[in-house]
Formats: sequence, structure tokens, C-alpha cells
Amino acid sequence: MKADAQKPARKSSPPSRTHIWLLRHLQVALASLGRLTRSPIGTLMTATVLGIAVSLPAGMWVMLDNVKQISGNWDGGASLSMFLKAEANEQQIDGLIDKLKLMPEIQQINYLTRDDALVEFQQFSGLGQALEILQENPLPAVLIITPTQQHSTPSQADLLLKKLKQEPLADMTQLDMEWVERFHAITEIAIRAVMVLASVLSLAVLLIIGNTIRLEIQNRHDEIEITKLVGATNSFIRRPFLYTGFWYGLLGGLIAWFLVTLSLWLLSGPIEKLTGLYQSQFRLDVLDLPTTMVVLLGSAFLGLAGARIAVGRHLRAIEPE
Repeated sequence: MKADAQKPARKSSPPSRTHIWLLRHLQVALASLGRLTRSPIGTLMTATVLGIAVSLPAGMWVMLDNVKQISGNWDGGASLSMFLKAEANEQQIDGLIDKLKLMPEIQQINYLTRDDALVEFQQFSGLGQALEILQENPLPAVLIITPTQQHSTPSQADLLLKKLKQEPLADMTQLDMEWVERFHAITEIAIRAVMVLASVLSLAVLLIIGNTIRLEIQNRHDEIEITKLVGATNSFIRRPFLYTGFWYGLLGGLIAWFLVTLSLWLLSGPIEKLTGLYQSQFRLDVLDLPTTMVVLLGSAFLGLAGARIAVGRHLRAIEPE
């Protein structure tokens, strides 16, 4: 025997069941997509209707999120007023401000001296002449504290209030809870309205997909009967219709993303101009990546669910004679 005799070639191992399963699903998915592309106008019209239905709650949710950001710059946000003791000197006040700035719950601190407080009181109280007869300023220095957005809720702002009351230089600390609770009540109503609208439109998407798949099943009635005659299972027959619903939903989600992005782009210019008149640096946020994924995956899931309901109902009614 020769020492350098060649070894017999190894036979390639057969593909695994998982590999075959994935390959079949990929083939059916691409075939379903190709079938949709053969009727582009009808597919685009159905997907556009789905996109409009999905874009309404998605756009309202993004606008609501932008409104929450704006709230940090107006009275809807929580604001605490810490009235300092009369004997507190400037050095002690500066030390207190430096200490409070290190707290993660606080976003901004505005210091109002006793003289500034008196001038402001004279301007807004209408008692300017009466205050001139006073020999000394009766008003204390005030720290106007703005919490971060995460700590502007009524419960979090109340916890911060209790913590600030423990400061030795604080004579009185108060929080305008009425404005905070009012804003969050309005926000809660808006969130509920978006959820209700999303639920109603999700039902509409299910009905649209279900009706589309029903028509597709009727058009392929003879093909389904022949496929059942040769021994195909319901799972095999159901698969292309499920992928059709998936593609409809995903395409509707893409159209919804485009509509929302286009709408926000058209609104960004006038909104920035308006906020600039109020010396605000606010910029309208568009759909971020997590929200975009929720829109696309949610829309695709609705398409898949609508197709599953329609196929499960109508496929059982088709039996070969």
C-alpha cells in the first residue's frame, strides 16, 4: 500500500430539519412577496389604507411625547419655592445652592435675593407705594427649584419637597401641586385617548387584512381544492396567506412611518419659529428607533393576526368533493 494513499472523500451531511424548515419558510415568504408585486396598484392601495390607520395613533403618541418635553419650560412642570431664613447670609446660601445642584432630582435652581423679591412683589402686587414706607425689607430670599422631567410627577415632586424641607436654611418650602396635578391629568386623558384610538384602528387593520385574505382565498379556491386532493395539510396551505398578511402589515407600517415623519418634518419649521419667539431651544423630535420598531413590528403583527383569523375561518369551509 502506498503511504500517501488518498483518503476517501467525506460525504456531506444532509441538511437538518431546522435548516429545511427555515428554507421552506423563506421560499414561501419570497413567493408571497412576489405575488403581491404582480399587482402593485392593489397592493399599494391596501397598504396605504393600513398605513393611514397605523399613522394616526403613532403620530399622536409622538406629538404627546413632544408636549411632555415642552412642559418642562412652562407652568405645567413642577416648581418648588424654598423660602430661606432671614438670618441666612450669602455665603451660606451659595453653599446651599452648590449642595442642591448635586442632587440628581434637580434640573435647575434660580436664586431670588431679598431685594429682587421685593421689586417683583412691588411690580405684581400693586402695593408699590405702600411698601415704600417700610423701614426694612420683610421678604425672604427664595430659591426656585425645577425638578428633572422624571421627578416632575406629583408623587416624585412630593418626595423631593419632603427632602428639601429638612434643609436647615429652609424656612418654608412649597410646591404648586395644583398645576402639576392638572397637567398630569390632561396628559393621562391624552394617553387614554391615544390608546383607545390605537385599539379601534387596530381592529380596523384586522378587518381590512381579514377581508383582503378572504378575497385571496376565494380567488384561489380551485387551487386550494387541488392542493388538498394531493394530500397537502392545512398548515402547508395556510402558510402563504399568513406571509401575505405579514407583508401587508409590514408595508403598511413603512407607509405609516413615512407619513408620520413627513408630517413632523412639515410641522418642525413653524413650531421652531413659534418656540423661538419665546426664547426656547425646543426642537420637534421625530420617530426614534424604538418607536419605529414598535410601529413596524406592531403593524406586521396585526397583519399576521388578521390573516390568521381569516384563514382559520375560511380554509375549513373548502373541502374537495
